[in-house]
Amino acid sequence: MLLTEQTIHTINSDQISKPTESSFLYPEKILQFGTGVLLRGLPDYFVHKANQKKLFCGRILVVKSTSSTGADAFEQQDNLYTISIKGIEDGQEVSHYEINNSISRVLAANQHWSEILKSAENPELEIVFSNTTEVGIVRSEDNINDAPPASFPGKLLAILYRRFVYFDADENKGVTVVPAELITDNGTKLKSIVTALAKLNGLPKEFMAWLDTANDFCNTLVDRIVPGALPPAEYTKTCALLGYEDQLMIMAEPFRLWAIETSSDRVKQRLSFALADPNVLLVPSIEKYKEIKLRLLNGTHTISCALALLAGFETVKEAMQNAAFNQFIRLLMQDEIGPALLSDSISVADINDFSSKVIDRFANPYLEHKWESIALNYSSKMAMRNIPLLGKWYTTQHEAPQLFALGFAAYLYLLKSKLNGNQYEQLINGRTILLQDESASKLYAAWVNPDKLVHTVLSDTDLWGINLTEFPHFEETVNQKLQQIIEEGALKALEISSVPLQQKGK
Repeated sequence: MLLTEQTIHTINSDQISKPTESSFLYPEKILQFGTGVLLRGLPDYFVHKANQKKLFCGRILVVKSTSSTGADAFEQQDNLYTISIKGIEDGQEVSHYEINNSISRVLAANQHWSEILKSAENPELEIVFSNTTEVGIVRSEDNINDAPPASFPGKLLAILYRRFVYFDADENKGVTVVPAELITDNGTKLKSIVTALAKLNGLPKEFMAWLDTANDFCNTLVDRIVPGALPPAEYTKTCALLGYEDQLMIMAEPFRLWAIETSSDRVKQRLSFALADPNVLLVPSIEKYKEIKLRLLNGTHTISCALALLAGFETVKEAMQNAAFNQFIRLLMQDEIGPALLSDSISVADINDFSSKVIDRFANPYLEHKWESIALNYSSKMAMRNIPLLGKWYTTQHEAPQLFALGFAAYLYLLKSKLNGNQYEQLINGRTILLQDESASKLYAAWVNPDKLVHTVLSDTDLWGINLTEFPHFEETVNQKLQQIIEEGALKALEISSVPLQQKGK
């Protein structure tokens, strides 16, 4: 049995949460560009949750990319889909299934552009969502009279101009644009591109003024791992459990965060779905949340990645099952990254709360997050995510951060590669790992002289932007940790690293 509006009434499994009948009747309030799993697993999830609580009472018209044809799976299932939420939350394993009916229609831009354009005349429309990948928010030279315009900004501009004309420049008929693209200042960049495109198309100055004052473009930070379709065996098992098939079923981790930058009462009123979940944050600035995520989540991944690989772990969840590695992660965030993050806007409570959630996310038994993937572009990640933390650490500390130094030493040892043709490789426990790092050749050359390796790499300002040997005791500490890894192995180094701190009652 396939999930549809007709069959949903016959689903009796106590494992599934079904939408209320009244929520099928809500008007379209949101125009969404993209059908991807991140949109369905985060923004659309929040809208659905708010609808079930009667806090938003609006559905989503989805525009499918021109690069693909049709919307068959959505049509066959009346736009219903199941979210399988699996993972660890507050230290406890959770597994929950929810049928989402937030999407009312899915229209393909290259087939139904006139109908999509007609949606601009809907008086209930208030919001635009998008996730067109990083290449979606780019400058173009679209003609907005094309059917459809080629780019996402071109399509959005055509919608906004139709709305401006239809409602005779009514200031109350603008929309709030909330992009979910994973780029910095996504809302600001999108508005800039749309404005430039409007000038290129010679649109009247009255529209330019309306575009600027009646519409809001919000910068956002999205954070949720949504792997997408379940693995075949898991999908078959889940369908048997729930009693139906769902071609659109996706999996998501329990953790979710959508930070939306706004100080506008108008925006807050429109985005009333935020009231349904404390993890939708409408805040004057999202910089705090970007910094916390970058350092505690991404930065922790980077510092621990080489240690995990050298210790023989293939996935993050596998590493977290090891007591020494688990302790290393906890202490790294608690004793080194956390203190370096403290500021007027970031408190100890903020750090402790996010750190506990990182532990849950890393330990998620349903996610196959491979360390080899995390090691991609390792050097640039280390420079961007971790080296600024080192500078902040030394503003209040006089000794080297021991766990950071161990992670950095492991990075150096991982990049002690072998050259195979034009590829740099590392052999660990009989497994060959391809090192896809833009600085692999530089690290390879540095290892020619092992005695000077640490000094050579730490003093390379092209790599780090600063000379890391100038930080007190950092060079000698990294040297000591590197020798420890060479002589005793990464796993033993991990075990040793937590002992002194444990003795202090950590």
